[in-house]
Amino acid sequence: MPLSDADEALLLRAVALAHHSIGLSDPNPRVGCVLHTASGALAGEGFTQQAGGPHAEVMAMRAAAAAGQPLAGGTAWVSLEPCAHHGRTPPCADALIAAGLARVVVALADPYDQVAGRGIQRLRAAGIAVDLADAGPARQAAQALNIGFLSRVQRGLPWVRLKVAASLDGRTALPDGRSQWITGPAARQDGHAWRRRAGAVLSGIGTVLADDPQLDVRLVPTQVQPLRVVVDSGFNTPPTAKLLGAPGRVLVVGAQAHAERMAALRAAGAELLLLPGADGRVSLPTLLQRLAANGVGELHVEAGAVLNAALLGAGLVDELLVYTAPKLLGPGLGMAALPALAALDQALVFDFDDCQRVGDDLRLQLRRRGAADFLHGHTVPAVA
Repeated sequence: MPLSDADEALLLRAVALAHHSIGLSDPNPRVGCVLHTASGALAGEGFTQQAGGPHAEVMAMRAAAAAGQPLAGGTAWVSLEPCAHHGRTPPCADALIAAGLARVVVALADPYDQVAGRGIQRLRAAGIAVDLADAGPARQAAQALNIGFLSRVQRGLPWVRLKVAASLDGRTALPDGRSQWITGPAARQDGHAWRRRAGAVLSGIGTVLADDPQLDVRLVPTQVQPLRVVVDSGFNTPPTAKLLGAPGRVLVVGAQAHAERMAALRAAGAELLLLPGADGRVSLPTLLQRLAANGVGELHVEAGAVLNAALLGAGLVDELLVYTAPKLLGPGLGMAALPALAALDQALVFDFDDCQRVGDDLRLQLRRRGAADFLHGHTVPAVA
């Protein structure tokens, strides 16, 4: 049965609270919770804290306790199914049961194998009425916010978002490689907000040598810096590279061992990984699997035309984030060094998902067709 408009509105409020977990809760999902008393008064709100810290439901219950609001007979609206397992924190389902709630409304079931419907089952077994959103704006918003977590759990891969800044004629740099700045300051700040969403930021050795970027989050506040990953087959990253001096961890991934260069990078603070593919270069599919296995949900790519083409050609890019400046540059470097096509029907096809003006520029979001099909494959097991 569809949820009421009031339930949808309160679930959307829970999702809005969950946005505060961006740059904070990774690798845990971003979750928000709203609690009402039995009489319908707001009792407390909360969102998931840093990994190992309290989850959204506990934060909301703490807020209710601080405000002296009773929860017995009340209702909770949560953006993701309450956990049912002992991790670094006790199960939230047990905490909701202990609080004496009468009803819990859930925007999205959790596909994580230690939850996967068990939170909902445990609540129902305790006599709590549980309503799960089937479709609608709250479910869609919860999926969009946690698309990296859902991808990592259901596909064993991060959600790969490739970001480029380009002119109207698709140029990302002048012929000599100069690219600062094609887009304006508002677009650059917005790009850092997308970096903050990611568990890791990926680039290639070409970009490191040409631009010497830091690749950290600086233009928006964050409590967690994403892992910075450099695809560098020969371990040619200079030990003096700026990204090695920025806060947070750096992983340099190569394909050919070089003892001296690797020792210098380790001394500069980098973590190293050898992942050779059949072509003598880094195996990109294996790298993505490794990143997902280590908790990376969203992978934000800021690379050059060669690495962009390799990821696109391998079908590894789920989403494009394209900042388009109202400029024509003429000859220059393109978004991706893709091979020539024999026919138009061989083109890589994406669907427009969103379009917004950011300062003087336009931000386009596009998804590869079929990339998000995994979102529709998870169901909650029937109550025993």
